Amino acid sequence: MRPLCGFLVLLGAASCGLYLLSARLRPGGPLGAGRSLKFPSDLEELRELAEFLQYYKQEHQSYVLLLFCAAYLYKQSFAIPGSSFLNILAGALFGPWMGLLLCSALTSVGATCCYLLSRAFGKQFVVYWFPDKVAMLQRKVEENRSCLFFFLLFLRLFPMTPNWFLNLASPILNIPVSQFFFSVLIGLIPYNFICVQTGAILSQITSLDAIFSWGTLLKLLAIAMVALIPGTLIKQFSRTHLKLDEKDQSVCLLNGRKST
Repeated sequence: MRPLCGFLVLLGAASCGLYLLSARLRPGGPLGAGRSLKFPSDLEELRELAEFLQYYKQEHQSYVLLLFCAAYLYKQSFAIPGSSFLNILAGALFGPWMGLLLCSALTSVGATCCYLLSRAFGKQFVVYWFPDKVAMLQRKVEENRSCLFFFLLFLRLFPMTPNWFLNLASPILNIPVSQFFFSVLIGLIPYNFICVQTGAILSQITSLDAIFSWGTLLKLLAIAMVALIPGTLIKQFSRTHLKLDEKDQSVCLLNGRKST
Protein backbone atom coordinates (compact mmCIF):
# COMPACT_ATOMS: atom_id res chain seq x y z
CA MET A 1 0.00 0.00 0.00
CA ARG A 2 2.91 2.40 0.58
CA PRO A 3 3.77 2.76 -3.15
CA LEU A 4 0.11 3.40 -3.96
CA CYS A 5 -0.22 6.00 -1.20
CA GLY A 6 2.97 7.73 -2.30
CA PHE A 7 1.77 7.86 -5.89
CA LEU A 8 -1.64 9.25 -4.89
CA VAL A 9 0.01 11.96 -2.81
CA LEU A 10 2.14 13.03 -5.77
CA LEU A 11 -0.84 12.90 -8.13
CA GLY A 12 -2.92 14.97 -5.74
CA ALA A 13 -0.17 17.55 -5.26
CA ALA A 14 0.43 17.86 -9.00
CA SER A 15 -3.32 18.15 -9.68
CA CYS A 16 -3.71 20.89 -7.07
CA GLY A 17 -0.71 22.76 -8.44
CA LEU A 18 -2.02 22.64 -11.98
CA TYR A 19 -5.48 23.71 -10.84
CA LEU A 20 -4.08 26.71 -8.95
CA LEU A 21 -1.99 27.69 -11.93
CA SER A 22 -4.96 27.56 -14.30
CA ALA A 23 -7.69 28.90 -12.00
CA ARG A 24 -6.14 31.31 -9.48
CA LEU A 25 -3.12 32.61 -11.30
CA ARG A 26 -4.99 33.14 -14.55
CA PRO A 27 -4.71 36.82 -15.57
CA GLY A 28 -7.91 38.80 -15.86
CA GLY A 29 -9.53 39.79 -19.14
CA PRO A 30 -12.83 39.84 -20.99
CA LEU A 31 -12.48 36.24 -22.12
CA GLY A 32 -11.62 35.06 -18.62
CA ALA A 33 -14.89 35.89 -16.91
CA GLY A 34 -16.75 32.77 -15.89
CA ARG A 35 -14.45 30.49 -17.89
CA SER A 36 -12.41 27.59 -16.56
CA LEU A 37 -9.49 26.01 -18.38
CA LYS A 38 -9.58 22.28 -19.07
CA PHE A 39 -7.89 19.75 -21.32
CA PRO A 40 -9.57 19.65 -24.75
CA SER A 41 -11.38 16.43 -25.63
CA ASP A 42 -12.26 17.23 -29.26
CA LEU A 43 -11.23 19.59 -32.04
CA GLU A 44 -13.92 22.15 -31.23
CA GLU A 45 -12.73 22.50 -27.63
CA LEU A 46 -9.16 22.63 -28.91
CA ARG A 47 -10.04 25.50 -31.27
CA GLU A 48 -11.76 27.46 -28.47
CA LEU A 49 -8.83 26.89 -26.10
CA ALA A 50 -6.34 28.02 -28.75
CA GLU A 51 -8.26 31.25 -29.33
CA PHE A 52 -8.58 31.80 -25.59
CA LEU A 53 -4.85 31.36 -24.93
CA GLN A 54 -3.80 33.34 -28.00
CA TYR A 55 -5.67 36.31 -26.56
CA TYR A 56 -3.77 36.09 -23.24
CA LYS A 57 -0.46 35.35 -24.94
CA GLN A 58 -0.42 38.86 -26.40
CA GLU A 59 0.28 40.37 -22.96
CA HIS A 60 1.09 37.33 -20.81
CA GLN A 61 3.39 35.19 -22.93
CA SER A 62 5.39 33.85 -19.97
CA TYR A 63 2.22 32.79 -18.17
CA VAL A 64 0.85 30.92 -21.20
CA LEU A 65 4.20 29.19 -21.71
CA LEU A 66 4.35 28.17 -18.03
CA LEU A 67 0.77 26.89 -18.07
CA PHE A 68 1.33 24.92 -21.27
CA CYS A 69 4.54 23.29 -19.96
CA ALA A 70 2.88 22.38 -16.65
CA ALA A 71 -0.16 20.85 -18.37
CA TYR A 72 2.00 18.90 -20.84
CA LEU A 73 4.28 17.49 -18.15
CA TYR A 74 1.25 16.58 -16.03
CA LYS A 75 -0.27 14.47 -18.82
CA GLN A 76 3.03 12.84 -19.76
CA SER A 77 4.20 12.13 -16.21
CA PHE A 78 0.97 10.39 -15.20
CA ALA A 79 0.48 8.57 -18.54
CA ILE A 80 -2.75 10.40 -19.38
CA PRO A 81 -3.69 9.99 -23.08
CA GLY A 82 -4.39 12.98 -25.28
CA SER A 83 -1.03 14.68 -25.77
CA SER A 84 -1.74 14.94 -29.51
CA PHE A 85 -4.19 17.76 -28.77
CA LEU A 86 -1.48 19.60 -26.83
CA ASN A 87 0.97 19.13 -29.71
CA ILE A 88 -1.53 20.71 -32.09
CA LEU A 89 -2.13 23.48 -29.56
CA ALA A 90 1.62 24.13 -29.38
CA GLY A 91 1.71 24.67 -33.14
CA ALA A 92 -1.16 27.14 -32.92
CA LEU A 93 0.31 29.06 -29.97
CA PHE A 94 4.06 29.03 -30.56
CA GLY A 95 4.48 28.39 -34.27
CA PRO A 96 5.82 25.31 -36.10
CA TRP A 97 9.46 25.30 -35.04
CA MET A 98 9.26 26.68 -31.53
CA GLY A 99 6.29 24.37 -30.97
CA LEU A 100 8.23 21.35 -32.23
CA LEU A 101 11.25 22.14 -30.03
CA LEU A 102 9.01 22.67 -27.01
CA CYS A 103 6.95 19.50 -27.52
CA SER A 104 10.02 17.34 -28.18
CA ALA A 105 11.64 18.54 -24.96
CA LEU A 106 8.46 18.22 -22.89
CA THR A 107 7.68 14.78 -24.30
CA SER A 108 11.08 13.41 -23.29
CA VAL A 109 11.12 15.09 -19.89
CA GLY A 110 7.53 14.04 -19.14
CA ALA A 111 8.09 10.47 -20.31
CA THR A 112 11.21 10.29 -18.13
CA CYS A 113 9.17 11.50 -15.15
CA CYS A 114 6.69 8.70 -15.91
CA TYR A 115 9.62 6.26 -16.04
CA LEU A 116 10.87 7.44 -12.63
CA LEU A 117 7.39 7.33 -11.08
CA SER A 118 6.91 3.80 -12.36
CA ARG A 119 10.30 2.75 -10.99
CA ALA A 120 9.50 4.23 -7.59
CA PHE A 121 5.83 3.29 -7.21
CA GLY A 122 4.45 1.24 -10.07
CA LYS A 123 6.56 -1.85 -10.83
CA GLN A 124 4.36 -4.30 -8.94
CA PHE A 125 1.14 -2.86 -10.36
CA VAL A 126 2.37 -2.94 -13.97
CA VAL A 127 3.52 -6.56 -13.69
CA TYR A 128 0.30 -7.56 -11.94
CA TRP A 129 -2.08 -5.97 -14.43
CA PHE A 130 -0.11 -6.51 -17.66
CA PRO A 131 1.93 -9.71 -17.23
CA ASP A 132 1.70 -10.84 -20.87
CA LYS A 133 2.70 -7.48 -22.34
CA VAL A 134 5.61 -7.14 -19.92
CA ALA A 135 6.81 -10.67 -20.75
CA MET A 136 6.63 -10.00 -24.50
CA LEU A 137 8.56 -6.76 -24.22
CA GLN A 138 11.12 -8.34 -21.87
CA ARG A 139 11.78 -11.08 -24.41
CA LYS A 140 12.23 -8.65 -27.30
CA VAL A 141 14.44 -6.29 -25.26
CA GLU A 142 16.76 -9.13 -24.25
CA GLU A 143 16.96 -10.35 -27.86
CA ASN A 144 17.99 -6.87 -29.01
CA ARG A 145 20.09 -5.85 -26.01
CA SER A 146 23.20 -5.41 -28.21
CA CYS A 147 21.48 -2.64 -30.21
CA LEU A 148 18.99 -1.55 -27.57
CA PHE A 149 18.87 2.13 -28.50
CA PHE A 150 17.85 1.42 -32.10
CA PHE A 151 15.29 -1.09 -30.89
CA LEU A 152 13.80 1.60 -28.64
CA LEU A 153 13.66 3.98 -31.61
CA PHE A 154 11.89 1.26 -33.58
CA LEU A 155 9.31 0.86 -30.81
CA ARG A 156 8.58 4.59 -30.87
CA LEU A 157 8.21 4.76 -34.64
CA PHE A 158 6.43 1.40 -35.09
CA PRO A 159 4.97 0.64 -31.65
CA MET A 160 4.24 -2.94 -30.61
CA THR A 161 2.52 -1.41 -27.60
CA PRO A 162 1.22 2.09 -26.73
CA ASN A 163 3.84 4.64 -25.79
CA TRP A 164 2.32 5.23 -22.36
CA PHE A 165 2.75 1.55 -21.52
CA LEU A 166 6.34 1.52 -22.78
CA ASN A 167 7.05 4.45 -20.45
CA LEU A 168 5.62 2.52 -17.50
CA ALA A 169 7.27 -0.80 -18.36
CA SER A 170 10.78 0.46 -19.19
CA PRO A 171 12.08 0.39 -15.57
CA ILE A 172 10.93 -3.23 -15.29
CA LEU A 173 12.82 -4.05 -18.50
CA ASN A 174 16.06 -2.60 -17.07
CA ILE A 175 16.31 0.03 -19.79
CA PRO A 176 18.87 2.70 -18.80
CA VAL A 177 17.23 6.07 -18.21
CA SER A 178 19.67 7.85 -20.54
CA GLN A 179 18.83 5.60 -23.49
CA PHE A 180 15.16 5.88 -22.63
CA PHE A 181 15.29 9.70 -22.62
CA PHE A 182 17.05 10.06 -25.97
CA SER A 183 14.97 7.36 -27.65
CA VAL A 184 11.85 9.34 -26.73
CA LEU A 185 13.42 12.64 -27.78
CA ILE A 186 14.44 11.34 -31.23
CA GLY A 187 11.86 8.63 -31.82
CA LEU A 188 8.80 10.86 -31.34
CA ILE A 189 10.05 13.78 -33.45
CA PRO A 190 8.10 12.64 -36.56
CA TYR A 191 4.86 12.32 -34.58
CA ASN A 192 5.37 15.65 -32.83
CA PHE A 193 6.33 17.24 -36.14
CA ILE A 194 3.07 16.21 -37.81
CA CYS A 195 0.90 17.40 -34.92
CA VAL A 196 2.69 20.72 -34.40
CA GLN A 197 2.82 21.57 -38.09
CA THR A 198 -0.86 20.71 -38.41
CA GLY A 199 -1.67 23.03 -35.51
CA ALA A 200 0.36 25.85 -37.06
CA ILE A 201 -1.45 25.45 -40.38
CA LEU A 202 -4.93 25.17 -38.89
CA SER A 203 -4.38 28.28 -36.75
CA GLN A 204 -3.99 30.30 -39.96
CA ILE A 205 -7.18 28.98 -41.56
CA THR A 206 -10.20 31.24 -41.26
CA SER A 207 -12.75 29.33 -43.36
CA LEU A 208 -13.61 25.78 -44.38
CA ASP A 209 -12.69 26.52 -48.00
CA ALA A 210 -9.15 27.39 -46.94
CA ILE A 211 -8.63 23.84 -45.63
CA PHE A 212 -9.02 22.45 -49.15
CA SER A 213 -6.90 25.07 -50.88
CA TRP A 214 -3.93 23.84 -52.91
CA GLY A 215 -1.50 25.66 -50.63
CA THR A 216 -2.80 23.97 -47.47
CA LEU A 217 -3.00 20.52 -49.08
CA LEU A 218 0.55 20.80 -50.42
CA LYS A 219 1.83 21.83 -46.98
CA LEU A 220 0.14 18.84 -45.34
CA LEU A 221 1.52 16.51 -48.02
CA ALA A 222 5.04 17.88 -47.50
CA ILE A 223 4.71 17.37 -43.74
CA ALA A 224 3.66 13.74 -44.25
CA MET A 225 6.57 13.07 -46.62
CA VAL A 226 9.18 14.58 -44.28
CA ALA A 227 7.79 12.66 -41.30
CA LEU A 228 8.10 9.37 -43.19
CA ILE A 229 11.86 9.67 -43.71
CA PRO A 230 13.06 8.71 -40.16
CA GLY A 231 10.62 5.80 -39.99
CA THR A 232 11.82 4.46 -43.35
CA LEU A 233 15.46 4.61 -42.27
CA ILE A 234 14.80 2.87 -38.93
CA LYS A 235 12.68 0.21 -40.65
CA GLN A 236 15.52 -0.56 -43.09
CA PHE A 237 17.96 -0.80 -40.18
CA SER A 238 15.60 -3.07 -38.22
CA ARG A 239 15.42 -5.61 -41.05
CA THR A 240 19.15 -6.29 -40.87
CA HIS A 241 20.07 -5.57 -37.23
CA LEU A 242 17.02 -6.16 -35.03
CA LYS A 243 15.44 -9.49 -34.16
CA LEU A 244 11.80 -9.06 -35.11
CA ASP A 245 9.67 -11.91 -36.38
CA GLU A 246 6.67 -11.59 -38.71
CA LYS A 247 4.23 -11.65 -35.81
CA ASP A 248 5.93 -8.63 -34.23
CA GLN A 249 5.81 -6.78 -37.54
CA SER A 250 2.08 -7.41 -37.75
CA VAL A 251 1.57 -6.16 -34.20
CA CYS A 252 3.48 -3.00 -35.09
CA LEU A 253 1.13 -2.28 -37.96
CA LEU A 254 -1.99 -2.95 -35.91
CA ASN A 255 -0.82 -0.75 -33.05
CA GLY A 256 0.68 1.94 -35.24
CA ARG A 257 -1.47 4.66 -33.74
CA LYS A 258 0.58 6.86 -31.45
CA SER A 259 -0.47 7.27 -27.84
CA THR A 260 1.89 9.35 -25.22
